[in-house]
Amino acid sequence: MLWAWERPEDLRFLDPHSTGVAYLAGTITWGRDSMTLRRRLQPLRVSPGTRVVAVVRLESRGDLPETDLVTSAIIKSVAFPDVDAVQVDFDARVSEREWYSSLLRDLRERLPVRVPLTMTALVSWCQHEDWLERLPVTDAIPMLFRMGVAEPREVREFRSGHCRASVGIATDELPAALPRGRRIFVFHPRPWDEDTYRAVVRMVARWQ
Repeated sequence: MLWAWERPEDLRFLDPHSTGVAYLAGTITWGRDSMTLRRRLQPLRVSPGTRVVAVVRLESRGDLPETDLVTSAIIKSVAFPDVDAVQVDFDARVSEREWYSSLLRDLRERLPVRVPLTMTALVSWCQHEDWLERLPVTDAIPMLFRMGVAEPREVREFRSGHCRASVGIATDELPAALPRGRRIFVFHPRPWDEDTYRAVVRMVARWQ
């Protein structure tokens, strides 16, 4: 799975039988007495049959809003007929986790039954904490890049069962090795091109 962030992306060179796209559908930001939804403005092109995941980024800059307001904003940013799953990206602080858990439960209830709900996760969540196990998600993707100083650097297996299907990496911060048999989400800090994609495919093949 290639993450496609907020920039023009033409990904019609992908092999839809082996590679999907997780694209940034919107960013929700809240601060003191305000909340904004910034929907994707840049074009995204994929071939027919490509698996597509809509990603919604949450950014906290103040008091937490009502979960219903954020859930409604997520729903607005996602085009359900065209997506295979929804992914929420939020670096929740300890004080925000109860709120985040409530948000995910509310969102799961409001999503179509056929649409899986997934999330990104800090490695420490997957390795040292239990709160993920109570969440209504089918996949929590541990982010093995842009890690904080307290994050564990070498992981052979993750404690949380939600974190054992996928991993997230970046082309400019590659790990030395990965647990085998995972779905791999790949972030690229620049627009994707076919040469970079082919290089990623060869790299991933060595880890499988």
